[in-house]
Amino acid sequence: MSPELSETIGYSAAFLTTAAFLPQAYKSWRTRDLSGISLPMYALFTFGVAIWLVYGVLIASAPVIAANAITLLLSSTVLLLKIMQVRAS
Repeated sequence: MSPELSETIGYSAAFLTTAAFLPQAYKSWRTRDLSGISLPMYALFTFGVAIWLVYGVLIASAPVIAANAITLLLSSTVLLLKIMQVRAS
């Protein structure tokens, strides 16, 4: 497989998986209703994304870095909103 094709596939996967996260982050931010979100699951997910980001940096993979940097920002936002909701109750 050519390097160009590999990069195209990587960026396509990065775009789709990151874009899939946008509706949840937007809805959570807009409504502040995170009652259906599990705090332990989101904490584990966000930590896993952070590790994927580190992995992407270690292997110098731009698609992995880009996707996980954006997803980490979005998932961290939802996680912080969830933590604030739990503390307020």
